[in-house]
Amino acid sequence: MKSAKLWYLNMKDMHRNYRSHAKKPTWIIVLVSLVSLFLICAFIYPPHNSSACYVFSSNGCNGFSHWLPPAPTREFTDEEIAARVVMNDILNTPPFQSKTPKIAFLFLIPGALPFEKLWDMFFHGHEGRFSVYVHASKDKPVHFSRYFINREIRSDKVVWGKISMVDAERRLLANALKDPDNQHFVLLSDSCIPLHDFDYVFNYLMYTNISFVDCFEDPGPHGSGRYSEHMLPEVEKNDFRKGAQWFTMKRQHAVVVMADNLYYSKFRDYCKPGMDGRNCYSDEHYLPTFFHMHDPDGISYWSVTHVDWSEGKWHPKSYGAQDISYQLLKNISAIDESVHVTSDERKEIQVRPCLWNGRQRPCYLFARKFLPESLDNLMKLFSNYTM
Repeated sequence: MKSAKLWYLNMKDMHRNYRSHAKKPTWIIVLVSLVSLFLICAFIYPPHNSSACYVFSSNGCNGFSHWLPPAPTREFTDEEIAARVVMNDILNTPPFQSKTPKIAFLFLIPGALPFEKLWDMFFHGHEGRFSVYVHASKDKPVHFSRYFINREIRSDKVVWGKISMVDAERRLLANALKDPDNQHFVLLSDSCIPLHDFDYVFNYLMYTNISFVDCFEDPGPHGSGRYSEHMLPEVEKNDFRKGAQWFTMKRQHAVVVMADNLYYSKFRDYCKPGMDGRNCYSDEHYLPTFFHMHDPDGISYWSVTHVDWSEGKWHPKSYGAQDISYQLLKNISAIDESVHVTSDERKEIQVRPCLWNGRQRPCYLFARKFLPESLDNLMKLFSNYTM
């Protein structure tokens, strides 16, 4: 009886061990199945800034992304293929080397140019190193300076916030591109003033191989909130960018802008005030988005034209006669970081050092929103603050 009991207990232990071992492959299969299912879902619906990523990696989506197969590449339309071929060919062609390179100053103004006398002081003595083009959208201005006489181009009506603003920019570029010696193009408003002397501006722009185009990602209602899905497939929401319209642009980029019709037409048709309940302004979004998509390493991501948004209003701070001082102008011209603030609830402050050929340097060559009444004070200080 004792041996029979022993035999029974041994058989019971063997059976318990067999059941225990038999369970392990089942759990392994279930675990592998769950992981496989997750990977398949992640591939089909890739996560974008999702908190779910942090369940699997302390580094978030970036830490987990190397586990995932590459996302399938979207097939380009015929129009996109053609546009990209043209743009890549232009960007990869060595730029024309002029023996007498010039900067083209493009004045986009409604009528009179209040600071024409100040610009005359800026240009004086540098003949042959610059060109002037004036687009006056309302009234033909009466000029005081020989540098501006007969420099008007064929202009057209410009409405703030409408595609006509971009049309005027392209019209200025087209006229300036006729002169092969124009190697860099500067867009200026009627309220712009120079912060440095001509030599400083010329060297700053000519001896770097980028365009100074403002560009940043704003997830708020005044940034990505203006995006329209009608821009698909060519312009995706994650490529939509914002920036000030006041650019400086190297010749290759100016040619690329003139060659583009596909992306321009998307912003012309689907980025306008009041469309789908949004107020989209193409002059703030077209060029930043375009260059972010097609030559992200070729732009600065800040504008060399300063403006002060610190008051938090719909329009930037204006400077009257009483505001003008040597210290104000020196303070603006010494700023060496570019600041952007998002329009969402977080009001995220994005700070970027202004790098010129890899070295941090002052950001701004020009400043804007100066009132006409400040002209006399600016002219008195010009030779001091531009030294």
